[in-house]
Amino acid sequence: MDADIEHVYRERGIEGVRPRFAMPLIRLAHVGPLTIKELAAALGKTHSAMSQTIGLMRREGLVTTTPGADARTRPITLTERGRALVPFLEAEWRATEQAVAELDAEVPYPLTRVVAELEQALLARPFLDRLRALLDTTPSPGSTRSATAGNPGPTSARHAGPPGKPTA
Repeated sequence: MDADIEHVYRERGIEGVRPRFAMPLIRLAHVGPLTIKELAAALGKTHSAMSQTIGLMRREGLVTTTPGADARTRPITLTERGRALVPFLEAEWRATEQAVAELDAEVPYPLTRVVAELEQALLARPFLDRLRALLDTTPSPGSTRSATAGNPGPTSARHAGPPGKPTA
């Protein structure tokens, strides 16, 4: 979906803007200057992820940072370019939500439900833990450890059929 949203941006002459910029720009437009920590907390993102996003947005001329009350904080403000994009980004956000709702109505198992259930499953047991457990018996390149004798190799749905298409 992000690629399609970026395609719409380019069709509208909006270059250098990524879908992940929309909510930070909208939030800054409505709330005013925020630090990375405040913006990350408001949007439910990690400080690291928000810092990376702000760096990209700054390079595209969408935001600026200014020295804060102390050396550790730098309030983020919208540039004129960033502020000018907000009305379109708000409209695109509403249109995206409507398009997702249409998709939900067209499939027997709503996309939003799948995402929510995946998030819960990954909170219970992160993907990294799952991957490590499955690779635990597989030797790393250059390792002297041998794989378990009963491990015949990849047989998962990922390897049994086309990517993204689990087998029954």
